[in-house]
Amino acid sequence: MTFGTAQVAATPVDEVLGWLDSSVVGLSGAEASARLARYGPNAVRTHRVNALAVLGRQLRSAVLILLAGTAVVSYFLGDSMQAVIIGVILAASIGLGFVNEYRAERAAAQLHAGMQHTAVARRDGEFVSLRVTELVPGDVIRLSLGEAVPADIRLIEVSGLECNESILTGESTGSEKSPQPVPAGTDLADSTDLAFMGTIVSAGEGTGVVFATGRQAEFGRIAAGLDERPPETGFQVGLRRFSYLLLRVAIALMVIILISNLLLRKPIIDSVLFSLAIAVGITPQLLPAVVSTSLATGSRQLAKVKVLVKRLVCIEDLGDIDILITDKTGTLTEGRIRLVDTIDPSGEHSESVRRLGLLATDVDPEAGGVSANPLDAALWEASQPLLGGAVHRVAILPFDHVRRAVSVLVDDGGERMLVVKGAPEQVLSQCQTTARVAQDTLADLFNAGRRVVAVAAKPAAGLTTITPLRRA
Repeated sequence: MTFGTAQVAATPVDEVLGWLDSSVVGLSGAEASARLARYGPNAVRTHRVNALAVLGRQLRSAVLILLAGTAVVSYFLGDSMQAVIIGVILAASIGLGFVNEYRAERAAAQLHAGMQHTAVARRDGEFVSLRVTELVPGDVIRLSLGEAVPADIRLIEVSGLECNESILTGESTGSEKSPQPVPAGTDLADSTDLAFMGTIVSAGEGTGVVFATGRQAEFGRIAAGLDERPPETGFQVGLRRFSYLLLRVAIALMVIILISNLLLRKPIIDSVLFSLAIAVGITPQLLPAVVSTSLATGSRQLAKVKVLVKRLVCIEDLGDIDILITDKTGTLTEGRIRLVDTIDPSGEHSESVRRLGLLATDVDPEAGGVSANPLDAALWEASQPLLGGAVHRVAILPFDHVRRAVSVLVDDGGERMLVVKGAPEQVLSQCQTTARVAQDTLADLFNAGRRVVAVAAKPAAGLTTITPLRRA
């Protein structure tokens, strides 16, 4: 039976297991081997270097074809030395491009071969570690914190499972997962009962059944679409048009010179040979060598800054870019949040602000630990030594998207206080007094592209509970 990803997301897991002829105990080894032979390995494509393919890309050049024709004409005109020179130039140009691109292909293949991914799947009733490429539809696998999801999964059980799906959606925050089916027609990005190939488990754990592998997975379909023959670069288009221009000029000159010589009653053979010689003379024999040498030099310069260029012709287009627009999270950045600084309303560095921020995290300050909230995790990572002494959390009002803040009541060294942390606009609106310079400081941070979290506190002697109406 064939079924789509949206259909799987809207169907109870028991029915999906029935479609896959599987169960919560997974597959037997024999059945998995049979399915591997039927569906193929769980891989989008093989990373093998094909020398002939690399050589073929070097030969698909209008300039080289034009020069090859020039060499043949020179030979038949009796100028064998000219033909040999052009042949040497062509060989050097093709060889230079081939060597550079072949080395880059080999380096990319070695990088890929050095990464061995495994997954924990249930085979013959027991969880075993397998290579990701050996997974098949119907396999029941276990997902753990920090792992990459190896295929498209219909979740069976979860325990606080969240997946970072920025590779597919661009969202840097984790997507909470649940085994409950979503309503029919739900967008794939909102299918909380699915875990997609290539995403990362950012919190919790879970188990699920594989329903799509390789190119049938959503990520695999995207990658397969990129595997088609790449279009010509602007540089290649320019070279091709220049070659056609030279060809047209050469033909026009040949015709004009031939007709002129015939009108002057010159011998036909001499007229043809002279016109062909003129055509050969206007052809820039060194152009391919100059182009290949220049691009190879560019690739070496990029290699020094750890940039691997697989196709030399792409270097020219890269240099012609005036404006580059790209998704920032996970592309130009690591997709991780780090603490830059903690400052007071006047913009000066303040360790007390950092300490208050630590008190208002989702981690109990007495126990410490790692936070599931990326903002709080960044704060703990940079500030753990700051909490000392007797700190006890009395009550907490968790973050919600209406208040856009979290409130905690703590005993800090015998002093009870209320600490609120959240969106700057929300926190400042709840403060009875605020320094006038605070708004200017906040505006400067926003203009600098900073992600800002505000924290406020006040003494709260005798307070035992927190409500959303209390002001800091």
